[in-house]
Amino acid sequence: MYFYLPHLTCPFLLFLFLFSTPSLSFSFIYNGFKGLNSDNLTLNGVAGIIHGGVLKLTNQTSRLIGHGFYPNRVRFKNPITKAPLSFSTSFVFAILPEYTRLGGHGLAFTISPTKDLAGAQFSQYLGLLNVTDNGNTSNHLFAVEFDTVQDLEFSDINDNHVGININSMKSDYSTKAGFFVDGNSTKQDLILKSGKKIQAWVDYDAVKPQLNVTISLNPDKPVKPILSVPVDLTSVFHDFMYVGFSASTGVKKNHTDFIIGVSVAVFLALAVIAIAGVVFVIKKLKQVDEVEEWEFDLGPHRYSYKELKEATKGFRDEELLGFGGFGSVYKGVLPDSKTLVAVKRISNESKQGMKGFVSEISTIGRLRHRNLVQLLGWCRKGGVLLLVYEFMANGSLDKYIYENPKLILTWEERFKIIKDVALGLLYLHEEWQQTVLHRDIKAGNVLLDAYLNGHLGDFGLAKLCEHGSNSNTTKVVGTLGYLAPELTRTGKPTTSSDVFAFGALLLEVVCGRRPIEPKALPEELILVDWVWDKWTKQKVLEVVDSRLNGQFNEVEVLVVIKLGLMCSSNAPSARPDMRQVIRYLEGEVPLPDGLAPPCEDGEKGGHGVDSEDYVHSYPSSSCLDKASNWSAGVEEGYVDVEAMMASPLSVSSKEESRCS
Repeated sequence: MYFYLPHLTCPFLLFLFLFSTPSLSFSFIYNGFKGLNSDNLTLNGVAGIIHGGVLKLTNQTSRLIGHGFYPNRVRFKNPITKAPLSFSTSFVFAILPEYTRLGGHGLAFTISPTKDLAGAQFSQYLGLLNVTDNGNTSNHLFAVEFDTVQDLEFSDINDNHVGININSMKSDYSTKAGFFVDGNSTKQDLILKSGKKIQAWVDYDAVKPQLNVTISLNPDKPVKPILSVPVDLTSVFHDFMYVGFSASTGVKKNHTDFIIGVSVAVFLALAVIAIAGVVFVIKKLKQVDEVEEWEFDLGPHRYSYKELKEATKGFRDEELLGFGGFGSVYKGVLPDSKTLVAVKRISNESKQGMKGFVSEISTIGRLRHRNLVQLLGWCRKGGVLLLVYEFMANGSLDKYIYENPKLILTWEERFKIIKDVALGLLYLHEEWQQTVLHRDIKAGNVLLDAYLNGHLGDFGLAKLCEHGSNSNTTKVVGTLGYLAPELTRTGKPTTSSDVFAFGALLLEVVCGRRPIEPKALPEELILVDWVWDKWTKQKVLEVVDSRLNGQFNEVEVLVVIKLGLMCSSNAPSARPDMRQVIRYLEGEVPLPDGLAPPCEDGEKGGHGVDSEDYVHSYPSSSCLDKASNWSAGVEEGYVDVEAMMASPLSVSSKEESRCS
């Protein structure tokens, strides 16, 4: 049985299955996609049939998914021995960006236990998995990806690679795209997003077992594959699986259109032939939106003002989520994709120059990690700047740990969030191309998605510097209670000062209290001092949030408390770096036996500011209430201290408190 799909230049495409046992051979045929219905082709997402009977997986809208699958299950295991069966496939694809330098997300040939792939995410997940199930062995997913974006969180080798993925978006094997000419051992360069038609072959020998992936610009198959690796699919395949293609558009709106088309194969080989085209569309800007030459170099997508105004229903008060450091944040629904977003409207009074601010945000917008709130795009109209972030369905962490939360987070949920934030911060400090200093880590800036995964947000104060060097800024900004004491002396943020703020966050999550609690008893005013006092009296479990009703893992709680105290040390050299923090949290190494007091002089309140100064300088209760209203994108209520140098034990009167 043969399976044909349409090609741009040929009337059909061939699917031919060859299994190691001849009696189990299987194939199926389509004579083009014209007139097909759900009985002989399963499409979901935005996939559809266009002119000439071409299967198109995505349209020009961002953050969407398209799937195209043969509707019936195909046997992939021997019914007697339960060993996987051999198969082969070939297909032709073309990635066609409107602007070659931009690139976009690729597509994947997929063998899956389901054909709807429910819950899969767009962007770097290619419509296959999501942040929660990525890497789970229960996925039973096999894919060969053709990717034109380098996702560091998945350890992609570059932005032009072919990868073999098993149950995860992190490729088990990958290589730079290229091909071999017979008789020449040097790999020839091949750019996936060049717009040229690329022939691909995937061949699995279940007996060896071995998987070969071959690509070429010519229809003739090269003798040497670009990937030839040992892969045992015994535990991956069910007896019956679905075969098809998956693709998704990313967040830039440099949109990707995938077109599956035709090639002809003849004998015993499983062949899947497809054409995948990627079309990046940059939306035409309205004349009312000024565009300067420097703006075309920015990474994130530029939205039109009209589009964002429509998304937020005219920035009406009913859509207001909260107040950010530089302006207000609104809930929005993008009109084309119906995607929920958080739109931050920067006030005209912002002291930062528009060009400088946008340039910095464009760099931050290239950060890509599952535990960071992602900047999707922006818009500039006159003196107004709008920043568009992915929407976090469950809002900010502070709403769940202070006073009367709408939901009491379990200890397991809290511990998971702590590790999520730690991984995001490690990425900022060590794993991106530059060091990113966040400078405002706190519970209000930790956003929770629909699955209560933690995402570090609000990069409005972030600074970049080269690895191994320090930021050249001397402006002290942040939130009192999270500011490392050395900042009042040097004014220079470091990764260690971020770790100090992370230590305060650890204690917040365990205790369910702010680092500074004006309404608390005098001895409980400063959280770290209160926790240290209980630690020295061997009563530290008394600080655990009483709303947990004693339901927590005592070992994990003690690790987090001790680590919080270590990170809160007055001495930067005594604080662990984030890689060491994660090793402690994962239980890879034990915490040190001893624990020095957070304050070097052993006195309470020794965090660079007297206790009394903390009370007078901390935002008012009304400010805190507004800050706690945050429920998406980027959070607020921070103190921007213009100068804290008047005295090492006091806050300068020049400080500027910003909350809303």
